[in-house]
Amino acid sequence: MPEIRKDPVFGRWVIIASERGLRPNEFRAGQEAGYACPFCAGHEDLTPPEIYSLPGPGKGWRLRVVRNKYPALEAGGSVENRRSGIYNRMDGMGFHEVVIETPDHGTLLEQMPEESVADVVRTFKLRVGEIKKDPRIKYVMIFKNHGRNAGASLLHPHSQIIAMPMAPLRVMQEIEGAADYHRERGTCVFCDIVREELEFKRRVVAENADFLAVTPYASRFSFETWILPKRHVSHFEEMPDAQAGALAAALKTTLGKLAASLPELSYNLIVHTMPVQEPAAEHYHWHIEIMPKLTHVAGFEWGTGFYINTVSPEDAAEILNSGRRFKL
Repeated sequence: MPEIRKDPVFGRWVIIASERGLRPNEFRAGQEAGYACPFCAGHEDLTPPEIYSLPGPGKGWRLRVVRNKYPALEAGGSVENRRSGIYNRMDGMGFHEVVIETPDHGTLLEQMPEESVADVVRTFKLRVGEIKKDPRIKYVMIFKNHGRNAGASLLHPHSQIIAMPMAPLRVMQEIEGAADYHRERGTCVFCDIVREELEFKRRVVAENADFLAVTPYASRFSFETWILPKRHVSHFEEMPDAQAGALAAALKTTLGKLAASLPELSYNLIVHTMPVQEPAAEHYHWHIEIMPKLTHVAGFEWGTGFYINTVSPEDAAEILNSGRRFKL
């Protein structure tokens, strides 16, 4: 079983999951004779049993959720904190699910019909709602790794959900920063970002009645893009069902512009939200962060926590909105 260990210096938790190293890598195996993608229609026996699915034409399916065959965290075990000298550890208890977004191996999220993308959004909400019924779960992270440079091991369009017994340090730092802003100014920093960006306009990538996509003012990475709800909601799973279509439209437009401008696009997409057992918060506002992988984080960034971005967010938005191809 995986194990979670606490760094005694930074207070961050690290998951030790040796079996993750056994997962297949399609970028390597895809060139081998006889390779079968476990996420394609007709290969359902290659995955763990379905947790949830949406029916497709005939007896087929259009979306499946399965347990990750090589999980970072597993359902069994205890959340008891065990101490040994200065060190703390606990069982790697949690949930790790895969959302197989389509039965079609070659159809990317931005190429799917808007209603199919809305199905993915609604499935995220549904699964978080179910998982958080377990009081041991404190945080549920939804993320998507697309492309070799973003850490994906399979090409077939899919996302992942990992539920864990603590809120990650990175998440808590963001929430605490938002709380500090709220104490100082009396407003939500993310609501203020939405207002500022709508007024400035030059960093806007996509907009509809419910969502705004922007290249953030202090972007860490070239072409980094955030999607924010225009109305304040602290928990992703509390987003009104009626907004799933609007979020799907914002996702399709944003990812489509990134794919059109960036050759061989790889990216990480992460839903940032409040810990699931916490009440609604005035100071925090859920959002999605999309980080294209055009360069590698190097020594200066690792050593200082500073990021060097070689494409200003204003230039990035202009390129994305023009459809111009960006030369690396």
